[in-house]
Amino acid sequence: MDPSASVDHWEVLGLEPGADPDRLKQAFRRQARRWHPDLNGNDPLAEERFKRINEAYEVLSDPRRREAWEAGAGEDLAHDPFGGGFPNFHDYLDHLFGRRQSARPQAPPERRPVASPPPPPPVQAQDDLETTVELTPEQALEGTLVEVELAEGLTVEVQTPIEAGDGWRLRLAGVARGGRDHFLQLHVRTQEGLRIDGLRVLYRLDLPAPEGALGGAAVVPTLDGPVRLRIPPGTSSGRLLRLRGKGLERGGRRGDQIVEVRLVVPDALDEAEAALYTRLRDLLRD
Repeated sequence: MDPSASVDHWEVLGLEPGADPDRLKQAFRRQARRWHPDLNGNDPLAEERFKRINEAYEVLSDPRRREAWEAGAGEDLAHDPFGGGFPNFHDYLDHLFGRRQSARPQAPPERRPVASPPPPPPVQAQDDLETTVELTPEQALEGTLVEVELAEGLTVEVQTPIEAGDGWRLRLAGVARGGRDHFLQLHVRTQEGLRIDGLRVLYRLDLPAPEGALGGAAVVPTLDGPVRLRIPPGTSSGRLLRLRGKGLERGGRRGDQIVEVRLVVPDALDEAEAALYTRLRDLLRD
């Protein structure tokens, strides 16, 4: 059986099973923008996540492949469509959907009042090309006004999008030296390691390898406080587990929290641990 048959493609795209084609396409666009390698140069997991998202959309948008996947048969996906590198994000969407995607809205020219939450303090540009802006979950959810101090005393005001997410990059056209573009990269993270993506909350859970194999429970943080999460037996690295309703809420909609499991092994083993791992390796070989 193809290993992809065990992947929950609906969960990869953050959708309930049976979502209609419009919601499927919208979810794919959102996830592809979030994880495209061009927009996540410092994230070593972005390429693998982008491949999963692409595979999930290709399977769920093709009735024949979707039927085979739901039946548990899978398909031969050994060919890597990104073996020669990743296309430009917008060119990729053009090819996939057959039309030019509209550019992300630019910052409005005038200041817009923000009642709540309060805007972050002015940010000093790190260089001519990119600035990191720290936002709280509430600021990312409702949008907020950010002041960016560029070179030579120039200050630019930017209204961040509603339901923004960690890792988003906002393009300020022609404001840097020499008429170059300047980018704002949004960081929306909590001290507990929660990352905000629109209404969803993302969290990476590190587990010892035996706990993934045997299953059990783990305590994970949420925006409402810590909760116990059941770990199914046979959980591998990269598996996504859902905490329903533990995301942000806006306009009567509430997101989920997605927990990505990462199995880890000790940096150094004592004698007893080494003996157990040796025994386990021998059993697997047999």
